[in-house]
Amino acid sequence: MASHGVLRVSEVSKSEQTQQKELRQIEQYRELVDLWQITEQQYTVEVLALTSKLLNKNPEYYTIWNHRRRVLQHLLSPPSGTSSSPPGPVSSSPTPRTTHDLIADDLRFLIPLLRLYPKCYWMWNHRLWLLQQSTDLLPRSAARRLWQEELGLVGRMLTLDSRNFHGWGYRRVVVSALESQTLASTLQSDSTPQNGEEATAQGEQEAGAVSMVEQEFVYTTRMISTNLSNFSAWHNRSKIIPRLLYERCVSSIMRRQLLDDEFELVRRGLWTDPYDQSLWFYHDYLMSIMSPSVPAEAAIVLDLTDEDRRERLRGERDSVEEMLEGAEDCKWIYQALLQCTAQYLGLAVKVKNGDIKHNAPDPEVKNNMRVWLEQLKTLDPLRMGRWDDLHNALQL
Repeated sequence: MASHGVLRVSEVSKSEQTQQKELRQIEQYRELVDLWQITEQQYTVEVLALTSKLLNKNPEYYTIWNHRRRVLQHLLSPPSGTSSSPPGPVSSSPTPRTTHDLIADDLRFLIPLLRLYPKCYWMWNHRLWLLQQSTDLLPRSAARRLWQEELGLVGRMLTLDSRNFHGWGYRRVVVSALESQTLASTLQSDSTPQNGEEATAQGEQEAGAVSMVEQEFVYTTRMISTNLSNFSAWHNRSKIIPRLLYERCVSSIMRRQLLDDEFELVRRGLWTDPYDQSLWFYHDYLMSIMSPSVPAEAAIVLDLTDEDRRERLRGERDSVEEMLEGAEDCKWIYQALLQCTAQYLGLAVKVKNGDIKHNAPDPEVKNNMRVWLEQLKTLDPLRMGRWDDLHNALQL
C-alpha cells in the first residue's frame, strides 16, 4: 500500500523483548481506561490529567475527547456555576489557572500529538472547540491572538505535510474566524455617525481591511511552487479565485488575463509532469468554468461568447495534444482531449438563417475521438464501464 506516493514499510518480526514491552504498554493502557471509568462522572483537574495520559496513548479514543471537553467546560465555568455546567465532584482546592491559561495550555498539549497524528479528526475538532471557547469567554484581543497563533501553527503543519487536507480545511476555518473578528472589531470601534457617501466609502475600505483572500491566494501560489502535486492547494485556489476577483473589482480584460495566467500556470506544471493527477484536476476546473452554464459567481470571465469559448477550446486541445509526444501512455491526456473536443462540439452555433445547431464533428475529429477512447480503455481497463458510457454519450 502507498500513501501520497510513499510506500509503507513492511513490518519485520518482533523480538521477544519488543513483544513484552508492548504487552506492558497494553496493560498500562487498560489500567488507565479502568481508572477513567471509575472517575467518569468527575470534572476535576485530576481527571483532566488522566484524560491527557489516555489520549497520549490513544488519540483516536473520541469518547475521551468528549469527556475532556466536559471537564474543561466545568473548569472554565464561573465559580458560581451555570445551568450548562455538568454535575459532578470538583477539586477540593481551586486551580490558580485562569480561563486563558486553561485554553492555552490545552492548545499546547495538542501540538506534540498533532505532529505524531496529523490526520486525527478528533484533535482538529478539539482545537476548534478550544478556540471557540476563547472567542466566547476571553476579551476579543486575547482571543484574536490565539486564532492568529493558530494560523501560524497550521502553516507549519502544512510545511511538514503540504497535502494534509485536514490542515487545509482547518486553515479555511481559522481564516474565516479571523476575518469575522476583524470585521466585528471594526464595526464596534466605529461609533461616529456618517452620511451615506462616507459610510459607503468606509464600508468598501473595511471590506478590504477585513479580507484575507489576497494573502491566501499568495499562500496557495507559494505552496504550489513548492510542490506541484498538491491537491489541496489547487483546490483551495479554485475556491479563492471567484472571491478574489469580486473583491478586486477587476475589469473584463483583467479577468481574461487571470484566466490565461491560470491556464499557463497549470500548463507549465503539466509539461513538467503530465502524469500528475492533481494538475489535471485543476485543468479540468479551468475547463469547466468556461461552460456557458457555469454560475456567474463561480466564473472567472463573465462575458465569454461562444466564439471566445470555441477559440480557447481549440487552442487548449492543440496544446494538450502536443503533450502526447513522449507520454503516449498517459491516460489523463486522452481524457483532457476528449473533454476539450466534447465541450467544443457542445457549443451551439448560429447559422445564416438564424437557426441554432450544434457543431457536427467531421470524420477526422470523430476518428481521433475513437482513437483516444480506445487508448483509455487500454490504459485503464478497470474503468471500462465508464469508458463505455462515454462512448455512448459522445455517440462514437
